[in-house]
Amino acid sequence: MQLNIGSFLTKRAKLTPRKEALVVQDVRLTFDQMNRRCNRFVNSLERLNVRAGDRVAILALNEPEYFDLYFGLGKAGAIMVPINHRLAGPEIQYIINDCQAKVLVFGKEFAQVVESIHADLPCAHFVGIMDPPPAFAMSYTQLTADAPATEPVIKCGGGDTLTILYTSGTTGKPKGAELTHDGYFGTSVTLRATFGEIGEILLMPLPLFHIGALAPVPMCVHFGMKMVFQRAFEPKNFLELLQTEKITWFGSVPQILMFLRQIPDFAKFDWSNVKMALVYAAPVPVSLIKDFAASGIEVRQLYGMTECTGPATVIDGENAIQKAGSCGPPFFHNEIRVVDMEGNDVGPEEMGEVLISGTNLMKGYWNRPDATAETLKDGWLYSGDMAKMDADGFLYIMDRKKDMIISGGENIYPAEIEDLLLSHPKIADAGVIGCPDEKWGEAVKAVIVLKEGEALTPEQLIEWSRGKIASFKIPKRVEITTEIPRTPTGKILKRVLREQFKDS
Repeated sequence: MQLNIGSFLTKRAKLTPRKEALVVQDVRLTFDQMNRRCNRFVNSLERLNVRAGDRVAILALNEPEYFDLYFGLGKAGAIMVPINHRLAGPEIQYIINDCQAKVLVFGKEFAQVVESIHADLPCAHFVGIMDPPPAFAMSYTQLTADAPATEPVIKCGGGDTLTILYTSGTTGKPKGAELTHDGYFGTSVTLRATFGEIGEILLMPLPLFHIGALAPVPMCVHFGMKMVFQRAFEPKNFLELLQTEKITWFGSVPQILMFLRQIPDFAKFDWSNVKMALVYAAPVPVSLIKDFAASGIEVRQLYGMTECTGPATVIDGENAIQKAGSCGPPFFHNEIRVVDMEGNDVGPEEMGEVLISGTNLMKGYWNRPDATAETLKDGWLYSGDMAKMDADGFLYIMDRKKDMIISGGENIYPAEIEDLLLSHPKIADAGVIGCPDEKWGEAVKAVIVLKEGEALTPEQLIEWSRGKIASFKIPKRVEITTEIPRTPTGKILKRVLREQFKDS
């Protein structure tokens, strides 16, 4: 029998039908209600001519419909493609065209951007999570209202693709990581085996297009936990939910912890039920770990990737202070190696590339056999991250993957922004690096060389960038220079660039 993630919801609904499963703003669903919603969606797919293997994209905030699609498409054997809702129209268009999505489901906040690009998309159907929907779309409510809630016949699972999550590409274009039913199951098991008893109520403020938010979902259904999702992160509401929903653990990025600490009367909110804060996407400052530890909250930093369906290593709160800078040992069902350029394991404290193994590795990159072959070799995922491991097996990430910038938990690859800047008619050359930012951890800094005789102000360039790339990728600082340092083969010397402009 193939393991199917959609069937997790079916089984949980039979075992604990009246137990509360999901809370999203004013919507509260038991496992039975959640499963019936999911089945109505599955049984409406015939109207959309969606078959096993077809892609259905979703562009939305954290809506209840996200869960209908995740488990429903899993039962149907189709593939969900979550889209980063912070992307600009051309970026969204690229992803939908790349995966050839048959259907696009979108929230009301994104009706305008979808309308601006829908004529250039391959989608046969557009479904709006709103009433009434735009003229070019149908209503999600109308689509599912008359569909039966009967269980569909499940004929897929295992190594079949369940989701395609697009990761920013070092060549300027994102790649779609194919994550399977088996991979999500592997993540569910390794999370539970590693954390043990963490209580039964999760609060998630992160967006569901992010693996950090999506990876815990099957685990919560698998083990009968309640999920509380914010449609979008709002600090004061987050603190209120901790109290009213009696939250026992939550997911986060470091910037969220920082925002929470800035809320007036932060100390007055009740944290007594919280056992763990699971933090990922960027290093957590030790001072922040100590602040939360003083409140009895264990901050556990996780290192992982979309390509391994989330988790790879994690550290507990005590060791996070004693071993500052480490992201811990591997999860229960994961293995980690650090290797040199020839693929040989290096010794303790020696730098090398991080390799990840486990039952949660991706199948590969969608329609990118070349990139897949570079990343998956002999059962190991080559992360591209440079790190060292101490004698106790604790991992320390030493350098960013291919000069990646992390801003507010979002991965930003300079090559994508450099490609855009070089399309400006007045720019001869460009290099992009990260710079410290008090609010977001890091921000984008663009260093540009102007064509002879041209003039361009930083403000003009920033304004020109709007609408062409996501707002979090737009340079916050612009430096104008006479030359970008490069190797003889033309590769930008990013370390030299960072050193040149570290004080600007």
